[in-house]
Amino acid sequence: MIEVQHISKSFKDVKVLDDICAIFQEGKVNFTIGKSGSGKTVLLKSIVGLHEIDEGKILFHNRDFTHMDLKQRKEIRKEIGMVFQGGALFDSATLEENVMFPLKMFSSMTYDECRERANFCLQRVQVINKNHLYPAEISGGMQKRVAIARAIALNPKYLFCDEPNSGLDPITSIVIDNLIKEIILEFNITAVINTHDMNSVMEIADNIIFINQGKKWWQGNKEEIWRTDNAELNDLIFASELTKKLKKFYI
Repeated sequence: MIEVQHISKSFKDVKVLDDICAIFQEGKVNFTIGKSGSGKTVLLKSIVGLHEIDEGKILFHNRDFTHMDLKQRKEIRKEIGMVFQGGALFDSATLEENVMFPLKMFSSMTYDECRERANFCLQRVQVINKNHLYPAEISGGMQKRVAIARAIALNPKYLFCDEPNSGLDPITSIVIDNLIKEIILEFNITAVINTHDMNSVMEIADNIIFINQGKKWWQGNKEEIWRTDNAELNDLIFASELTKKLKKFYI
């Protein structure tokens, strides 16, 4: 379980996160949703330590990440996999080398062991016989698969994804959603995912946190979200005609 307690974050005079408390459920797919500029990406980056918070605590299974020194944080980071919005693959490295990168940095594996683990992860995300290729030589959807393979290379307890379906067509987005869900269930990972894609939320979310203007305005599951009377949340999720029709169907 990941818990954030009363965390706040400002950049100069702009408060981006304001006294947020939330629980990300263990072994579940936890989605953070909100409009652009709501603070959800800053929240995700704060949880993994890419931003230092101004106030509050971040707990990984009751371990206070906020007040750890660099050595202690490194041990927690070994348990974290991260899929960035653009994939963030190294252009000058092959797909295999991309997946091997965290293994060489954070594990004591030999080169052959790293390569074997990288091959396993690439096969698990259905990237087969393409280890020698470079990111520019594969599609955007396949790049996201490789990013997921790299994120699970260290067999993490926690998986963070920032807009994993960004730039993908609807069919490929469904494939990525299903892959993430399968991996989470298979390896008992706690996932935290930022998204604008309400289709993803309705398909695979177990727990949903709505961030608005830097504050947590709502938390619940995908059944409860259809019946919420939160006006700002309704504006976000029922903006399209399709979701309006779906709401009538579900309630």
